[in-house]
Amino acid sequence: MGVREVDVIVIGAGAIGENVADRTTQGGLETVIVEEELVGGECSYWACMPSKALLRAGAALRAARAVAGAAEAVTGELDPRAVFRRRDRITHDRSDASQVQWLDGAGIELVRGHARFTGPRRVVVTASDGTVVELEARHAVAVCTGSVPVLPAVPGLAELDPWTSRDATSASEAPATLAVLGGGVVGCELATAYASLGSRVTLVARHGLLGGQEPFAADAVRAGLEGAGVRVLTDTDVVAAHAAEKNAVLTLGDGSRILAERVLVATGRTGRTRDLGIEELGLAAGDRIEVDDTLRVPGFEWLYAVGDVNGRALLTHQGKYQARAAGDAIAARAAGRAVDDAPWGAHVATADHRAVPQVTFTDPEVASVGLTAAAAERAGLRTRVLDYELSWLAGATVYADDYAGRARAVVDLDRGVLVGATFVGPDVGELLQAATIAVVGEVPLDRLWHAVPAYPTVSEVWLRWLEAFGRPGTTG
Repeated sequence: MGVREVDVIVIGAGAIGENVADRTTQGGLETVIVEEELVGGECSYWACMPSKALLRAGAALRAARAVAGAAEAVTGELDPRAVFRRRDRITHDRSDASQVQWLDGAGIELVRGHARFTGPRRVVVTASDGTVVELEARHAVAVCTGSVPVLPAVPGLAELDPWTSRDATSASEAPATLAVLGGGVVGCELATAYASLGSRVTLVARHGLLGGQEPFAADAVRAGLEGAGVRVLTDTDVVAAHAAEKNAVLTLGDGSRILAERVLVATGRTGRTRDLGIEELGLAAGDRIEVDDTLRVPGFEWLYAVGDVNGRALLTHQGKYQARAAGDAIAARAAGRAVDDAPWGAHVATADHRAVPQVTFTDPEVASVGLTAAAAERAGLRTRVLDYELSWLAGATVYADDYAGRARAVVDLDRGVLVGATFVGPDVGELLQAATIAVVGEVPLDRLWHAVPAYPTVSEVWLRWLEAFGRPGTTG
């Protein structure tokens, strides 16, 4: 069989690839999507969905125990087997049948196999049975292959066969002892999950926890982990590792040792670009692919890299946002229409720079969007920081006994708009979209006085921020 021509080739059928293909198909372009694993990708089977499923039972139990009357009804502990079974239901036992059905309904053709570039616009796909399909794109190829964990260069670590996040989210039982390497979102969330499932967890971080978040958020998460029995070691290096009987032995920089049945490595991720043949295009394999704001690779009018693979914002929702922009840009260029590539235009991912929302599902939760106070200062903005203790709110008093939480707003004084917000506390992820709208929409604080929060809810923090800032025309 010769080379088959199609309008668009999308490599990777995870959430990001699916969205690119959906937009190009809706734009009238014949689109083929290539996947060597499961349609739905990392988020559906090994990341967002299973990790949150593992975390949810512990969070629900803590929430019940935080309310008198409900607390008395809680007479037992978590059932790990039931938690893992629920995780399996949520991930459809790692069957992608429903995702494939969605592709069929959307008019997107699936080719299963490993994709590799053989030249400009050309991709060869090798199936598991050795069957080969050669494709050539008339208009665009979008690389949506995600990211892979980075294993730190610790002598002996690889020989321990350590868990990555995939292993931790697909395990069927909790180890008696678990060492987590890494203090980022993945490390903190999975330490929280496995502590709730009964593992004795030690978390080791080279620096602090949750780098890039407000310091008070990291402090609260550390306190929450320690309250759950997790031993937290920060500013600590693992310098060597070896196996001893049934345990892994990790040697720290100060000479002390940690013994654990399992080691989970959560020290970072990089773009999945090895064995894609991008060297044939003059690009470096094994790292992220640089793109412009329309997600197109500079120097290539036909090549796009979308989602984790470009390293801009390693979050599923942000990758899907990029995918919508990229898919629409591909369709517009194919039709000869103008591309709206100005900031906040229809074909760009402007929010990647200063308006990225993120929720860390620890205890307590951390929800943030935009710039931290330190990041705003580094950006040269003249700001004012507004802090408020959420426990002072009537809504918090009703929500839980001994409610603890904090919220910070970062205001750009020259423009009178919010440029960042961070919430720490129970279920604060549900507060985040309002802040995201305010940051992206650059809603003046003067106008926010008219966005009245319902009483009694934790959202009343918005009114308290405004009162602390001061209403124009009411002083002086």
